[in-house]
Amino acid sequence: MPHPVSPALLFAGGINGALGVALSAVAAHAGGPNLGVAASLLLAHAPALLALSLVNMRVAALAGYGLVLGLLLFCGDLVTRDLLGQKLFPMAAPAGGIVLIAAWLAVAVSALPGRRART
Repeated sequence: MPHPVSPALLFAGGINGALGVALSAVAAHAGGPNLGVAASLLLAHAPALLALSLVNMRVAALAGYGLVLGLLLFCGDLVTRDLLGQKLFPMAAPAGGIVLIAAWLAVAVSALPGRRART
């Protein structure tokens, strides 16, 4: 039986990789201290999202969606600061960071004994 894949997390991993490369190019040519940080975070999380798209566990899937949300908030705030000169919204980056930390903890919890696979 083929292993189920989460298309949404697979898509998010691909988009994160593409955006990470694109932001790296923009950072190299246009500068902006936050663009390089956002690019690094996107590139670092892209393979994690690809891997989580293959995991057949609810907690791991929820963690993957948490990573996507955290990246949108954190990186979105960094990019809007550099490109638009303003914040995405107040506390967007810290909220995104907290969501990222919680999502990574959920990844860890998904590995604990007793976690049940999706049916």
